[in-house]
Amino acid sequence: MTGTIKVLLAEDQSMVREALAALLGLEDDMEVVVQVARGDEVVAAAREHGVDVALLDIEMPGCTGIEAAARLHRELPSVAVVVLTTFGRPGYLRSAMEAGAGAFLVKDAPAAQLAAAVRKVLAGERVIDPTLAAAALAGGANPLTDREREVLRAAADGSTNAELAAALHLSPGTVRNYLSTAIQKLAVRNRTEAIRIAREKGWL
Repeated sequence: MTGTIKVLLAEDQSMVREALAALLGLEDDMEVVVQVARGDEVVAAAREHGVDVALLDIEMPGCTGIEAAARLHRELPSVAVVVLTTFGRPGYLRSAMEAGAGAFLVKDAPAAQLAAAVRKVLAGERVIDPTLAAAALAGGANPLTDREREVLRAAADGSTNAELAAALHLSPGTVRNYLSTAIQKLAVRNRTEAIRIAREKGWL
């Protein structure tokens, strides 16, 4: 493309966000035109500012960067997406790619690598941190269904089966079945261990 690349930066930690914006601002062909601190603000901000690329952190309030990437992919498919993460969890990589991200990098990647990734995704290329790619291949696919992941995520705050059932509009027996199946698939003893393992692998 010609002209200045308009970048949206979504990161809930202000110091990290400002540092990334400053680094990208040093590039002659890029401008960070909008910054947000919440995942649920990404699509509206991207639409309002007509951005070319969205750089999304994974862990944000409102919704995750991966969920924001999926919404962008649906509603503004012309916007290229780069997902940034502090955590090199292989499940995150797989989820990000399925959500339509064009690049997946760790935050401590060199600034030049990040800028190069922005240019490459705009050109239709995919850019994946090679260490994360190897870990994702070694880790295998996520064995959990969407419903099992939903129930595990909801159970992370310690809710009872009855509370989970009410929140998710399911019967307590159905909730119990989803939890039991997830525990079996992850080869652990209880829901607490299932949640921990799934989070460590980036499956939640």
